[in-house]
Amino acid sequence: MLHARTPAADRRVALREALAASRSGDSGPLRFPGAFNPLSALLIQRLGFDGVYVSGAVLSADLGLPDIGLTTLTEVAGRSGAIARVTDLPAIVDADTGFGEPMNVARAIQVLEDAGLAGCHLEDQVNPKRCGHLDGKSVVETAEMVRRVRAAVAARRDPNFVICARTDARAVEGLDAAADRARAYVDAGADMIFPEAMADLDEFAAIREAVDVPLLANMTEFGKSELFTATQLESVGVNLVIYPVTLLRLAMGAVEDGLRRIRDEGTQAGLVDRMQHRARLYELLDYADYNVFDDEIFNFRLSD
Repeated sequence: MLHARTPAADRRVALREALAASRSGDSGPLRFPGAFNPLSALLIQRLGFDGVYVSGAVLSADLGLPDIGLTTLTEVAGRSGAIARVTDLPAIVDADTGFGEPMNVARAIQVLEDAGLAGCHLEDQVNPKRCGHLDGKSVVETAEMVRRVRAAVAARRDPNFVICARTDARAVEGLDAAADRARAYVDAGADMIFPEAMADLDEFAAIREAVDVPLLANMTEFGKSELFTATQLESVGVNLVIYPVTLLRLAMGAVEDGLRRIRDEGTQAGLVDRMQHRARLYELLDYADYNVFDDEIFNFRLSD
């Protein structure tokens, strides 16, 4: 009721332990669907996933903006914090390029810690950035990204807050350069590596060979990477898989279809069997617990 019962610090410990288990082969890769609002995060938890991802592309789209680095730290922390608030699962957020210079990166880490996140990823693109699966990207020099990572590591107060370094160099400088960058980012203190827009499983395997920290794979639709299964990704050493925009795309596809039906038919009657039932919504929201609170605690009544 109201907020998640598991403290943020405990969720960070849980993420560290789960990543270690995946890295050691005791479990498969963790699966983190992208939540587009707090309610979808509740559903991710109820259906048994390992964690929640907050996508920068989704957050931007939700604000009616393209994913080119227009969102602010305040917007990202507010939205991701609202999502992290409701779930006992660890949540990881896309922190883009860190919202500015290294001092801005440092501030971003502490703000995201305060918002209840279990970790974030920073990328080595030039700002304004582009979606990682589009052409025409540019990356900063390796040394500049190393400064971003070092600033993030130095700023965190909870050592279990996971700092993931994303490299977009594969599309710009080639796979070998991406592997070299991954090694440099780990040396700077990154806890996990996110190689963006890998072309095939062999490329994931090459990054796995280059670093000895957990590896994140982005399974976004309509991108550069094939939609590999969790089992396929496990076979090349991936430890965490994100599905960043999947739920938003499903939802918006259904919304657009529903709006067309209402416009053309003049009623939503033909859509009712495709809707989430009110009873299921109330179950997700724990209406019953709120009623118990009202009955047992908030029981003040005005006299006649």
